[in-house]
Amino acid sequence: MSDSPERVKLSKEEKDRRFQAELMPVLDPLYNFAYRLTLDEDDANDLVQETYLKAYRFFEYFEPGTNAKAWLFRILKNSFINDFRKKSKQPAKVDYSEVEGYYNPDEVEGDADIGASSSDMRQQSTRDLIGDEVASALNSLPVDFRTVIILCDLEGFTYEEMAKVLDIPIGTVRSRLHRARNFLKEKLEKYASSMGYGNDDVNSAVTDDEQE
Repeated sequence: MSDSPERVKLSKEEKDRRFQAELMPVLDPLYNFAYRLTLDEDDANDLVQETYLKAYRFFEYFEPGTNAKAWLFRILKNSFINDFRKKSKQPAKVDYSEVEGYYNPDEVEGDADIGASSSDMRQQSTRDLIGDEVASALNSLPVDFRTVIILCDLEGFTYEEMAKVLDIPIGTVRSRLHRARNFLKEKLEKYASSMGYGNDDVNSAVTDDEQE
């Protein structure tokens, strides 16, 4: 972190024990982050491996009790910016099951009368109608904007945590997130209109929902 924590000397046994206990549980979300950045399974695996190698090398600088996920995400983000951005490939697809919860305004009502089949049909319809458009819009974002969407709307980081991961002021986090969501809204409004949805649907789907 920018505070430059002091290095704490550890025996190999203690280092290995703490590394396993504190950092390895973050493996799955770390891979998900890497995949959403690289949009390629092989690159995501390489990026995660590089992140853990760097984390192990500098583990003595990790402060016990602090946010291990944010620490690893920052290492991965820096590795991506420095080593993987030039290798970025064409977009594949995003995880619709996570994206639609935020960008799909038409949530299932939760009525006891509505059956599971209706819910399944709605979800499938969402994927068919706006899935490709959402994926294209997300993947077309500049990496700085795409990253804040991923961290906030998919990974659930607070603004404070995002500022630490990205090493930028909270005000910049808010600005990037606002601009990224507006970009998505503009991209999706034309498509929503062509499919018979109103602008109010899109506006409620992509909001600048401030976190305290």
